[in-house]
Amino acid sequence: MRESSVPPVVPPTTEGTLADLPARNAARRPDRVAFSVKDGGLWRDVTARDFAAEVRLLAKGFVAAGIEVGDRVAIMSRTRYEWTLIDFALWTAAAVPVPVYETSSASQLEWILQDSGARALVHENDTHAALAAEVRDGLPELAHVWSIDGGGLDDLRAAGADIDDATLDARREGLDRAAPATIIYTSGTTGRPKGCELSHGNFMDLSDNVVVALDEIVGPDDASVLLFLPLAHVFARLIQVVTVDAGMRVGHTPDIKSLLPDLGEFRPTFLLAVPRVFEKVFNAADQKARSDGRGGIFTRATRTAIAYSRGLDEPGGPSLRVRIAHRVMERLVYRKIRDRLGGRVRWAVSGGAALGPRLAHFFRGIGITVLEGYGLTETTAPVAVGLPDRLKIGAVGLALPGTALRVTDDGEVLVKGVGVFGGYRHAPEATAEAFTDDGWLRTGDLGELDDEGFLTITGRRKEILVTAGGKNVAPAGLEDVVRAHPVVSQAVVVGDGRPFIGALVTIDAEMLPSWAEAHSRGDLTPESCLTDPMVREHIQKAVDRANATVSRAESIRSFRIVPGDFTEASGHLTPSMKLRRKEILRDFADEIEAIYR
Repeated sequence: MRESSVPPVVPPTTEGTLADLPARNAARRPDRVAFSVKDGGLWRDVTARDFAAEVRLLAKGFVAAGIEVGDRVAIMSRTRYEWTLIDFALWTAAAVPVPVYETSSASQLEWILQDSGARALVHENDTHAALAAEVRDGLPELAHVWSIDGGGLDDLRAAGADIDDATLDARREGLDRAAPATIIYTSGTTGRPKGCELSHGNFMDLSDNVVVALDEIVGPDDASVLLFLPLAHVFARLIQVVTVDAGMRVGHTPDIKSLLPDLGEFRPTFLLAVPRVFEKVFNAADQKARSDGRGGIFTRATRTAIAYSRGLDEPGGPSLRVRIAHRVMERLVYRKIRDRLGGRVRWAVSGGAALGPRLAHFFRGIGITVLEGYGLTETTAPVAVGLPDRLKIGAVGLALPGTALRVTDDGEVLVKGVGVFGGYRHAPEATAEAFTDDGWLRTGDLGELDDEGFLTITGRRKEILVTAGGKNVAPAGLEDVVRAHPVVSQAVVVGDGRPFIGALVTIDAEMLPSWAEAHSRGDLTPESCLTDPMVREHIQKAVDRANATVSRAESIRSFRIVPGDFTEASGHLTPSMKLRRKEILRDFADEIEAIYR
């Protein structure tokens, strides 16, 4: 058993709630730009003073509507400025926001509203209104439904005009960091989602320490971030709090299709993303270079960036030859990639899954250092993260200040710390099962702690496959390598109880046209890829790269390219982009059988 703990750099306190942050920022630097909001194609600035005033006005509206202290109010929307505004307004009114993924089905929405006992729902658009109407009759506690696009926030502001400041401020009397701040429902790869009850202290104590640990990123006067991950997910939600806590300029973009143009206009210094976003950026740059007849240059640029990054970890740094090549590729390739991301991004944090050393080295080599992090909804997101001055590519970092990590003899990662939740709503048995007898949270993840305290995640306990020959295989590492190929969208490793390991692979329809053009195969379609020899040959190379990372007994011996894709809409991905393996194994049982026939 190995253990690593880091004491908090900002000691936990009981004082205050998240509602204090907007007013504090307005008092300290009232004219500092807190947010940039895209309206009608143009970005308008919102100062710290303006944001605090907007928060209080909307909070008064919730009070006027009868939202009481501790009432749960659900938020169902894409990532946009109003999401953050509603969040802080509800905290200011001493209510408890409950995020709902904007892609949720009617049954998922009904379950969350019912289990949380939500008194109100704030949704974004007509689609969400239809879902709410579908389930409302079965939710007697749901007193209000407001639409952002339908003018609901304006109605609330108007209603709150008669509420005075003293009435609003009295709402938080008696509340401190121990008070409930939110209930976040897990994505639910198996069974119904469970509601994680997180306190103001979970967010604030963690944020206080993250702001210090990542001061080089969030502390500069020009620090800014464009949020595009779902704010219904704990990862983006915690970063939302961190950015407000640190006083960064924040923007939102609700549509991933407009991400690159928005990055070019907003020009952030810091990115928050999942590995798939970095894979897409790399693959798009690769395919564009090939379609322009510069594939050879991009290949050399990739090798140089990786070599340069690896050299940064060596005594004396990169060799002279690599440094010269790096300067050439900076002018030819690297600057252009950074310009597509706005030209100012120096740092990024990646979470949700492993990024992979190759991509991590590539991005650091072109001037964007990606810090990998690890955490759960139950830990208010990060418990470990790479730090600017202490980074080990391939690991998910060191324990954050205020956090302790333990790896048991059988490899499970356990956690204690300021971000660890109090329990699941209405589920005492599940809460008890989540903790060891001595109070450590069981993560269900497998990992390793090295002598320096760096944590590496090696797999998920429930996902370990055991072949007929008795070999334990962690699928995630193999899947990450195969999925990095530009023509691959998803990869699922199979083989539990089977004689060897196989895989199901889906085609990335978005990347296929540029990839096909670069390989002089404009005739390719997602359907024709299922049997095309050239496509199979290229995917086999990706499989070979994955197999090079494991023993022969763990290697993928056969794969099937399957029609369609694994998506949230198909029921094969969670809203946080995790594979629903049970559903995939069920729906593609015939394809799996074909691997072993």
